[in-house]
Amino acid sequence: MSDLEIAAQSINFIFAGYESTSSALSFLMYELATHPDVLKNLQQEIDETLPNKAVPTFDALVQMEYLAMVVNETLRLYPVANRLERVCKNDVQVNRMLIPKGTVVMIPTFALHRDPEYWSEPDEFLPERFSKKNKDLINPYIYMPFGNGPRNCIGMRFALMSMKLAAIRILQNFSLQPCEETQVPMKLSRHVLVQPEKAIVLKVVPRDVIISEE
Repeated sequence: MSDLEIAAQSINFIFAGYESTSSALSFLMYELATHPDVLKNLQQEIDETLPNKAVPTFDALVQMEYLAMVVNETLRLYPVANRLERVCKNDVQVNRMLIPKGTVVMIPTFALHRDPEYWSEPDEFLPERFSKKNKDLINPYIYMPFGNGPRNCIGMRFALMSMKLAAIRILQNFSLQPCEETQVPMKLSRHVLVQPEKAIVLKVVPRDVIISEE
């Protein structure tokens, strides 16, 4: 890559990934607030891996299996784009169907991520789907929040790292729960990017304060 291409990609990392990462984090916080058992388990892993609110390190992030499970399940339910688009570079035949050069091929990511043929209870938030014993059973061409192959999202690792770091720092200090303004169940807007119909509003409580049950 030339210096200009490297600079362009660096800028793209920051600006293209800003809204998508913040949106994914909003969905993550919503699911944690509405699944207190998952929130408790994740905070327990964070506290054990990073005692006394220690600053996260790369090695710590790599070993946090439950955090990865929660992030992956969030991206399954709420992939940033509801579909992927690619332009066919050459004439190709797939299962006796000819796809001419120049054809735009669309992959319905959102539909695949919630297809009951491939996922049990597809609309439920179940991080255990991505546990060590289960994740190898997942078809890599069914779960594609960042696309797949040589032209997948160039910022995938950066986005995942940003999400995990933000989640850790928030959950080290705060707990989340629904409030009167929280839309449960959440309704999604009809938009190219996966977005909630209404703004996500949650109750945020410092962890040194006892959360009252409602």
